[in-house]
Amino acid sequence: MKNVYPVFFTKTDTVVLVEVPDLEILTEGTDMSDAMEMARDAIELKCVSMEDDGTEIPLPSEINDLDVNNGIFAEEGATVISFVDIDSGEYRRKIDTKTVRKNVTIPGWLNYEAEHAGINVSKVLQEALMKVLNVQRNF
Repeated sequence: MKNVYPVFFTKTDTVVLVEVPDLEILTEGTDMSDAMEMARDAIELKCVSMEDDGTEIPLPSEINDLDVNNGIFAEEGATVISFVDIDSGEYRRKIDTKTVRKNVTIPGWLNYEAEHAGINVSKVLQEALMKVLNVQRNF
């Protein structure tokens, strides 16, 4: 899932506080760049977790419907709203590195040929699935 969420960034004397109102996420960063990365990571993690749980992921609010004065950190410093883009599919490919065992059925003669050619059937299957699904591992 790709989307863009509005995020409140509040600059304090020491850190940048982050609030993602649509997903009830609070985090922080050492500076604005770090805060943006922390926001993206937190949003993607939450969306992947919600996908896994079968929970409906809230759509992003319209920016005109948000008021920085209603943010949790409004009293802590100057707050701005910015957008953070996310791609939960890409995030999942980065973090979900565990292998899953699948039983596949192929004709005996094909298995014989693959074994004698030294072909890793699991690797070929992974490559074929990525090609058919038009996805790739990006790390």
